[in-house]
Amino acid sequence: MEIKGIHHVSAITANAKNNYHFYTKVLGMRLVKKSVNQDDTSMYHLFYADEIGRPGTDLTFFEIPRAGHTYAGNNSISLTSLRVADDQALKYWENRLKEFGVDHEPITTQFGRSVLFFTDPEGQRLAIVSDEKNEGVEAGVPWDKSPVPQEQGVTGLGPVKLTVPDPSPTERVITEVMGFRLVGSYSSAKADQPKIKVYETGQGGTGAEIHLEHRTDLPPERPGRGSVHHVAFRVDNVKELEEWKEKIKLSRIPNSGLVDRYYFQSLYFRDPNGILFELATDGPGFATDEDVDHLGESVALPPFFEDKREEIEAGLKPLETTNE
Repeated sequence: MEIKGIHHVSAITANAKNNYHFYTKVLGMRLVKKSVNQDDTSMYHLFYADEIGRPGTDLTFFEIPRAGHTYAGNNSISLTSLRVADDQALKYWENRLKEFGVDHEPITTQFGRSVLFFTDPEGQRLAIVSDEKNEGVEAGVPWDKSPVPQEQGVTGLGPVKLTVPDPSPTERVITEVMGFRLVGSYSSAKADQPKIKVYETGQGGTGAEIHLEHRTDLPPERPGRGSVHHVAFRVDNVKELEEWKEKIKLSRIPNSGLVDRYYFQSLYFRDPNGILFELATDGPGFATDEDVDHLGESVALPPFFEDKREEIEAGLKPLETTNE
């Protein structure tokens, strides 16, 4: 009963078409599922990942067309990172981001790794992290039909950063309840702020880390387009997820109970700083209802929504997605 690493990160976009273009044509990730938000079927839920959508490689987006600007701050998932194979790949990305006019910073070093910080067109805070020296959770495999060469492609999700005004309650949840362990720290970009602590789970490494930032100088974040909704962590199977439900209940943390997302089973809860966590099973996966060669081409609906397909699709703005 051990969390294996990061499962996925879910964020907010105001424009599915532009979002699809950036994450597939610029970042070269594969759209492995074009579905809807199961809690509000009027909005798209897009899943970008490696070649088949392995757990730990999924960056997903809910489309909320009227989502306003994000005002960055505390009580937030403030950075999502993407893994690449090595430092050479990171240099490729520095040139590619420049070529496409993407706002980015120079390559730097953070916690002993080469990192490239950038933002997407909606201000989503992102980083590309090199696995040159990484040991730990295995990476995914970039799609061989991507516009980005496979050897430089995104291999999965790297560390997520949480920014909070009081780290103690979050530390208790991620260590005493979730089983993460403190493995180090590094200096904040703000010289007058405390060091950022690094926690890992499972086999550790870039695919299994939370970076906890304590900021005393920020108001609470006002989320909108370009913000992160929640982060999910990997649980092996439904039996373990049931055990996690009981452990979280015994810890007196309110939770959602098990939720059937069809492609995986989920459990949701918030830490005392209001950050939404999800535990999600590794399976059954995205090829459950679509052929691997045609993932993401059509609107995919779980069986419990199929009888409403006509109504759901009528409420969605057409979004052309191809595997070419």
